[in-house]
Amino acid sequence: MEQIRLASSGRETTRLGYGCSSIMGALGRRQSLHLLEAAYEAGIRHFDVAPMYGYGEAEGCLGEFRSRHDDITITTKYGIAPPKRGGLLRTARRIVGPALQRVPALKRRVARAAGAVAAPAEKSHFSADEARASLENSLRALRTNFIDIWLLHEAEASDLTDDALLSFLHEAVAQKKIGSFGVGSDSAKLPALLRERPAYCQIVQHDWSILDPLEPQGRAFHIHHRALTDRLHTLHNNLVADRPRCQRWSEATGRDLVRREQLAALMLKAALVLYPNTVLLVSSKNPAHIKENVRVAEDASLEAPARRIYDLVQREGLASAANQPPEGRR
Repeated sequence: MEQIRLASSGRETTRLGYGCSSIMGALGRRQSLHLLEAAYEAGIRHFDVAPMYGYGEAEGCLGEFRSRHDDITITTKYGIAPPKRGGLLRTARRIVGPALQRVPALKRRVARAAGAVAAPAEKSHFSADEARASLENSLRALRTNFIDIWLLHEAEASDLTDDALLSFLHEAVAQKKIGSFGVGSDSAKLPALLRERPAYCQIVQHDWSILDPLEPQGRAFHIHHRALTDRLHTLHNNLVADRPRCQRWSEATGRDLVRREQLAALMLKAALVLYPNTVLLVSSKNPAHIKENVRVAEDASLEAPARRIYDLVQREGLASAANQPPEGRR
């Protein structure tokens, strides 16, 4: 797979990364490790995690995996704490096991009981002292003394008022505890962050898909996610319902866009070719889907149709392509 220099961390990694929000939680450790191995075997070498993922267990699981694969790069975060009652979830998972996956209502009930849905008060104050403690916890959980990228999780410009925090981040880089730092947040929060707190934004990690306009990259290193997920669902439903548009777009791209997997491939490929200097995160609980994402990333024949699908979405407008009712139903 294509490699990229990972910001200022001094290391190279793969353009495609695996988002670890899917591991642990309702999945057991064996299943989670199997997913990580599937991503590694497919060729992915970058893994994104956070203390809150997997109800507080994802970092530890990735740490076990990393102990067998020291050639991977890792992003983790600080800013949202894991649930305080994660032990209750672990007990519940051992008791009900696979039922958590089969019955969504049960999964939600157990998650609420475990305190997995963080209350607003659990968001960090983004202070140097909290950051130091969080970093040390992550280093222990990941079984390492170095983290490639460390992000301030869901931070807003108004959160970053402690000058000591910025000093601590630079200190952690100088001590070689982290390679680079930045902010992982919603794309709507980025303009204010880049304008008001640029010193924190060596790296910005945020959502982007072909439903969004191209954005100036500036000096920050970008990591994207959510190229598919609900955006794929929205666009595919609209195209299937609007047959004339779907046929026209299918002819323009040379792909049958009624087939969800072909539209997904073009959306994923577009996120890679339109931003050649980024890492793109994907997440799945299906090893076959992980392998398919890697195949798409490596398939050069998809580059031209991926650009065409982006141009069609943008030229006809987001509302026209994804939000308006189909022809005959207006």
